[in-house]
Amino acid sequence: MGFVFGMMGLSCWKVLAIFSYSFAVFSWVEIVKAGPAVLEGRLLIDGVGPIGSIDDDFVCATLDWWPPEKCDYGTCSWDHASLLNLDLSNKILLNAITAFSPLKIRLGGTLQDKVTYEAEDGQQPCLSFKKDTSQMFGFTPGCLPMIRWDQLNAFFKKTGAKIIFGLNALTGRKIQSDGSAAGAWDYSNAESLIRYTVKKNYSIFAWELGNELSGSGVGTRVSAGQYASDTISLHTTVLDIYKDIEPKPLIISPGGFFDAAWFEELVDKATSSIDVVTHHIYNLGPGTSLCLGSNHADIDYFSF
Repeated sequence: MGFVFGMMGLSCWKVLAIFSYSFAVFSWVEIVKAGPAVLEGRLLIDGVGPIGSIDDDFVCATLDWWPPEKCDYGTCSWDHASLLNLDLSNKILLNAITAFSPLKIRLGGTLQDKVTYEAEDGQQPCLSFKKDTSQMFGFTPGCLPMIRWDQLNAFFKKTGAKIIFGLNALTGRKIQSDGSAAGAWDYSNAESLIRYTVKKNYSIFAWELGNELSGSGVGTRVSAGQYASDTISLHTTVLDIYKDIEPKPLIISPGGFFDAAWFEELVDKATSSIDVVTHHIYNLGPGTSLCLGSNHADIDYFSF
């Protein structure tokens, strides 16, 4: 099982404590107060060997769902580019992604748990996100048209990117008065997308369930026991659809903020159904600070 800790403030995942060079036992010796705001000490590093490693293609990025009319923190970004409206003919973008090949691209983010996927029969309307401040995250539910999914996959194939798709984990649940989401995950729409993806021979590196629904959640939350059951359902579905295909995509969960008891219960109950456990951290905040550039180089902002 892999453990990836997400730093979504930088639209990427940062892997912690599994660097390829050696370091192991840390011992603090003789920490003393040396001034009003200064601590001095000596650090002993016992480099007996690596505690883990990262693969050669660990570089990654996130492409989110925010529609062009995204308004956040009192400002509006009318030209905001998301996976729904990104100019896939832009050669600079294509060359940049290709240069990182194989770049891992996560398709997900705040609105992913409000996204449905267009059915092949076309009987249900595939509606766009609309601004509505009365709804969770300020938008109505939106839809991914299959023609756009085709365009995205053609683009990703050109660039050699590895795709991690974040699935809507709130389908079938009801938001309760206490803010929690009750009920089991209805995976029928997700299954439809996965089957379509396999039928079209699109390459998916991993399927990730949900966005920031762990612990106290963001917007709403799902209990760890239920999330484990839903992750098992995703794993079973993927194994069935990909039964004659190798390699099979990874199963990633939960893509949320760390809560020790919640994560422990998830891992204990989902067992081998999870290949990678993901954790989000916003060390630089939401990315709106005017001092973002200098903060990025300040170790005090990366207090893991």
